[in-house]
Amino acid sequence: MRRSICYCEPSQARAGETNTWKFMFTTASTLPKGTRLKFDLQSKGRDIDWEVPTPNLKKGSNVIFGQLDNGKVVQAKELEKPDSFTPDYEFILPSEIEAGENFTIVVGAPQAGQQAAKKNGTRAQTHAQRRRSFNLLIDPTGKGRYGDPETFNLDIRGSDLSTIRVLAPSFVMRNKRFDVIVRFEDEYGNLTSSAPDDTLIELSHEHLRENLNWKLFVPETGFITLPNLYFNEPGIYTIQLRNSATKEVFRSSPIKCFSDNDKNLFWGLLHGESDRIDSTENIESCLRHFRDERALNFYSASPFESAEETSNDIWKLIVQNVQEFDEADRFTTFLGFQWAGEPGTEGVRQILYTKDSKQILRRKDVKYNQLKKMYKSFSPKEMISIPCFTMAKGYEYNFKDFDPDFERVVEIYNSWGSSECSKKEGNPIPIQCESKKGINESAEGSIQKALLRNLRFGFVAGGLDDRGVYMGLYEEGQEQYPPGLTAIIAPEYTRSSVAEALYNRSCYATTGERILVGIYLAGAQMGKEINTAEKPGLLVNRHLSGYVAGTTNIQTIELIRNGKVIQTFECDGYAMEFAYDDMIALDKVVIDAKDKKPPFVFYYLRITQEDGHMAWSSPIWVDLVPPQPGVKAQPKKVVKTQPVIDFNIDEEEEEEEEDFDDDEE
Repeated sequence: MRRSICYCEPSQARAGETNTWKFMFTTASTLPKGTRLKFDLQSKGRDIDWEVPTPNLKKGSNVIFGQLDNGKVVQAKELEKPDSFTPDYEFILPSEIEAGENFTIVVGAPQAGQQAAKKNGTRAQTHAQRRRSFNLLIDPTGKGRYGDPETFNLDIRGSDLSTIRVLAPSFVMRNKRFDVIVRFEDEYGNLTSSAPDDTLIELSHEHLRENLNWKLFVPETGFITLPNLYFNEPGIYTIQLRNSATKEVFRSSPIKCFSDNDKNLFWGLLHGESDRIDSTENIESCLRHFRDERALNFYSASPFESAEETSNDIWKLIVQNVQEFDEADRFTTFLGFQWAGEPGTEGVRQILYTKDSKQILRRKDVKYNQLKKMYKSFSPKEMISIPCFTMAKGYEYNFKDFDPDFERVVEIYNSWGSSECSKKEGNPIPIQCESKKGINESAEGSIQKALLRNLRFGFVAGGLDDRGVYMGLYEEGQEQYPPGLTAIIAPEYTRSSVAEALYNRSCYATTGERILVGIYLAGAQMGKEINTAEKPGLLVNRHLSGYVAGTTNIQTIELIRNGKVIQTFECDGYAMEFAYDDMIALDKVVIDAKDKKPPFVFYYLRITQEDGHMAWSSPIWVDLVPPQPGVKAQPKKVVKTQPVIDFNIDEEEEEEEEDFDDDEE
């Protein structure tokens, strides 16, 4: 039995290329006069999608029309599609087409000629895709009874080389080898090999020995792995790649080399989706995108719990793919969903499971229509509840029913703004909208105010989201910012290790750049709680130290105590180490907990780069606790030393650090 033939001219496209595209349909059977043909571009109308053409032939560019073998033009008619911003295009045959004859759908320039095709054509989608499909549905009866679609396939490849991206671990150890992946990308972030044949890339980094000379060619695959790199000395490094033809220099995100360290820094997203791929129905493609193209170390599913958005079948698909993609030392995945409760008392949550095969908790279910009921059904080690968008008016969370066992971290930032504090209090990236339909900030959801009430949580960042409560914000003119990233410091690259580190608040947030942040208080890392009963020297002096390394020059490093900036470090470059002694007596600066708990003080860092990107370390808390009766401080020998900046701090080292602090005091 003969089959119809579908093919495209040209047979492939470059991402973002403007051209005239012909979709040639050779029918296997005679199509009578009046036959209806419906063409579906399968475009969602986004800026990254295939440009939507017009059927108006009077336009000079970006039009769509049909054409018979005899050259006769067939006018297209737009057909609206439910739940879609883009139409289908219908053609009605003015005459019979015999078997073996062609019907051509032209998308692009209305006039022939190569120059016109390029100048007045239609822009292809901006993301690479193998076998990108276009559908043609045929109704020989002319009554709207369409059968199964015929499919055209077109390969979308990367465009000309624009950027070289270096993917390297953020933490390494001296003289320990590691691998680096180099991605050659076009202006849209697609892998590409489209570069002049003589393109040569030179590799270098700080303290590189002169006798080592690395030169790379652009491979056909668009990426290359460089194995067995290592650094001889501790410090901050950036791997640099120089295009010898264009003289452009591309740098990796900063790399911290330790003399001895048992921790790793992992980057990922706990709440958010891709602007290219739907993360609910196309979860497999989404996970591949974040793992392979975005080079994230971990990712969590985050659909909203409503059955309308996430059906049981879709949830089963998400559960299956999250389990299959979780792979130790390669990619960590979490099962999660978003839950929107009562504004004020509950707010919007990202519910994160630490194990596989869990059910989605729907608010319509009486057992899970309140957070308190939900918490009773799980243990804190099974589920983490992350308050999100806490300062969004109408979806805010006032923290009055804060549960410290489940709410271990709070989302301080996502693409729709920061909930750290209000705009009047100095928030440079507030939740705001110029139109009345959008969302503005609500002061009662301020993270700083919650910290001042002795609520203890770490900071994470969310990404892009246009689902659920965020739906429609694009169209309403809501202020939008770059997707954020969460950094988690954990000893092992496994789900259990990453989840435990998140539970222990060993994490921090950025606005999307891989900025390195470290802060220590008397040996305690971010997210920790210490007290004066264990370290009496804290009554007199809190010695804070750490480091920051940005992806570009750092503008300010602000040390915040109890919601107020107490020290601003000016950084001349992209990296620096810092130290600060808070010498004000502790009893003069502590906050009365008002909940029968000890008075306390908290510190955290806020970093701002020259390009506007920011980062926030999770806080460190100091409690004013009287010493236990009968315990006397032993005199110790005075030893002067520099603050040690290292994540590998065991109990013996903590004791030594405490001794140093007490002696200096």
